[in-house]
Amino acid sequence: GNPVLSTPNGTQLDKALAGLEFMVAIDIYLNETTRHAHIILPPTTGLETSHYDLTFHVLAVQNTAKFSPRLFEPEPGMKDDWEILRELRLRLEGNRDTSRRNFKFDFFRRLSPDKIIDLGLRFGPYGRGRAGLTLSRLRRDVHGVDLGPLRPSLPERLATPNRRISLAPEMMVQDLARLREWGMELLGTRGNSEELGPQHSALSTFSLIGRRQLRSNNSWMHNSERLVKGKERCTVMVNRGDAAALGLSDGQIVEVRSRVGCITLPAELTDDIMPGVVSIPHGWGHNRPGIRLDVAQQHPGASLNDLTDEQAIDELTGNAAFSAIPVTLRV
Repeated sequence: GNPVLSTPNGTQLDKALAGLEFMVAIDIYLNETTRHAHIILPPTTGLETSHYDLTFHVLAVQNTAKFSPRLFEPEPGMKDDWEILRELRLRLEGNRDTSRRNFKFDFFRRLSPDKIIDLGLRFGPYGRGRAGLTLSRLRRDVHGVDLGPLRPSLPERLATPNRRISLAPEMMVQDLARLREWGMELLGTRGNSEELGPQHSALSTFSLIGRRQLRSNNSWMHNSERLVKGKERCTVMVNRGDAAALGLSDGQIVEVRSRVGCITLPAELTDDIMPGVVSIPHGWGHNRPGIRLDVAQQHPGASLNDLTDEQAIDELTGNAAFSAIPVTLRV
């Protein structure tokens, strides 16, 4: 990851990382976060590692299994992420007597991800019998295996005492009063920007939200010329009506300021966003010194998370609030 660009108030985290006594990073890039590392351990890249998808099977509409072996053999001495982490663990353990370790722990410690996948397939619901699912079979069936339609799994998989989904959990119901009060307070303070800094001409308060883009995944795909070519996509989207009130034209540079920071971006006027709301894409801001991202530095943009507030936390869940950040625009 690249937390300097992906966590609230990234500028503050950037300064904190600069003050660390020692930092190790596992990454193929010298980016906004890893530039602070004293040692960078580069792992193999995506095409040099095998892959078995787990995450997106949760969204599947059919039972399937597919294994993708590495496309290219790594250069001698290169290690996968898991090999680097395992080696670090062994070195940190020092010369302890391995005979005293728990056998079960020691056994699994020696397993590679491919071996763990094979065990999971063999002992899973499709691995029984001679024709059962194994990693060897998936290596042969290069396009994957169709295991048939999805099987019902509810209510057995529900961990609730009554095996039912609660549509209105009590803790959420109790929090509605606070949410209502917060909403009324927000509506009552719209247009009042005294807490956001000195007053300027053509200044108004907006609610900032992020957005994703088709050719951009977080911060790490901006170093590919194919993916960033064309018009600049790191813009602040503004409703046309709001822009007219501000005297803002399409492409004009606008200052966006929050409690924690300030950035400048070209404006993108559109009818696709509500009045009172502005939007900035996530993952940009490749203008810090010391990084080695030649393509990304030619299209730096600005970081949305130089505006998000580390003190803005959802009280019920403890999650950071990345949306509805109050900001001002200055033309």
